[in-house]
Amino acid sequence: MPSASTAPPAVLGWRARWVVFFSLTVWTISVGSAAEPFLRTELLFPLESWHNHGSSLVEAPNGDLFAAWFHGSGERKADDVRIEGARLRRAQKQWSARFTLADTPGYPDCNPALHVDRRGHLWLFYPTILDNHWEGALLKFRVSSDWQSQTPPRWDRSEVLHVTPGTNFEGTIAAVLPEMERWATAQSWEEKTRREVQEYLDATRLHATNLLYRRLGWMPRAHPLAIGDRLILGVYHDGFSFSLMAITDDAGTNWHPSMPLIGGGNIQPSLTRRRDGTLVTYMRDNGPPPKRLLQSESPDLGESWSPVIDSEIPNPGSGADHIALRDGTWAFIGNDTEEGRARLSVWLSDDEGRSWRWRRALEDGSKGEGYSYPSLLESRDGTLHATYSVHLPSGKSIRHAAFNLEWVKGGTVKPGSN
Repeated sequence: MPSASTAPPAVLGWRARWVVFFSLTVWTISVGSAAEPFLRTELLFPLESWHNHGSSLVEAPNGDLFAAWFHGSGERKADDVRIEGARLRRAQKQWSARFTLADTPGYPDCNPALHVDRRGHLWLFYPTILDNHWEGALLKFRVSSDWQSQTPPRWDRSEVLHVTPGTNFEGTIAAVLPEMERWATAQSWEEKTRREVQEYLDATRLHATNLLYRRLGWMPRAHPLAIGDRLILGVYHDGFSFSLMAITDDAGTNWHPSMPLIGGGNIQPSLTRRRDGTLVTYMRDNGPPPKRLLQSESPDLGESWSPVIDSEIPNPGSGADHIALRDGTWAFIGNDTEEGRARLSVWLSDDEGRSWRWRRALEDGSKGEGYSYPSLLESRDGTLHATYSVHLPSGKSIRHAAFNLEWVKGGTVKPGSN
């Protein structure tokens, strides 16, 4: 039998035709089997008059979805507010009955953030509001190793997470404030806005010297980011109106703060890591216009951060989330408008957040409706899942949406439009 190098031309021609036929067949099958776009949504529980807000979503090792949110007659000023949860068993369509995850008697518990670590343990971070002001938040966390079969979870640990900014915190603020004052002076704001900004800067300078003020008031919002043994929890302070990272390298036994991320009202950070190791955070815009999601980068696993700048993503003063998918795509979800929370959109980036090529509205409601504070994950089968607050004139609940990349890429709205 002749080798390929000495085979007659007729044999080579037959083999070439077979290779072409086989390649075309594989290509045809691949194209024909491309995923169809889909979107499925449902409420975790019926609309009700009581307040339900600030959800967080994780996937359990067994494939269940697990959600948490805060529920009560109000927020920080309502002492009946507690953290509730529900789970969606794998391959089922109906969420479980609600159950309590944390309830400090006589105090409001708010802003849960969930995390599943490498051992499969569930972490719940949340603040207890000591004096019915956000500045009086006491940050706590719980850990459960027995939560996939137990409802509610059986907690192994329940601890206070002490955020302890040191003298470098005060020094960083003192060094940055003069530049912020020069920037504020150069803006063409109305006199009312200018006065409010100056009052904020004066208060920040004073509060930075107060040990109690700078050690209380820190709250979570989005999932923490795990890198090896390091866990980085983004936290923010409504009084300072900026963020920092609470970092542990020993499973929560010891925590230390990063340098503060001081900017034009940047709070509620979410975190993602680029392939080169750079961390990127996007933060809610809690400051003066223009209203844009704020961003910063860290080259050293969250210890220090670049100056806070505006991103291209509009933000009306509302929480957002973003994650890196397994194929390298970045997904963002948030209210991509400068005013109101009636539209909630998903954006996709194929260059790690440097630009955003696709966007599609998950909700596009009317004035008076609110779809906000989303939590986003990619499940093991590649489906994107989000939970978010639904606030309508007829009541409030938490909604779950399941969709794929093809659904997002089928959108027709160009990023950057309002």
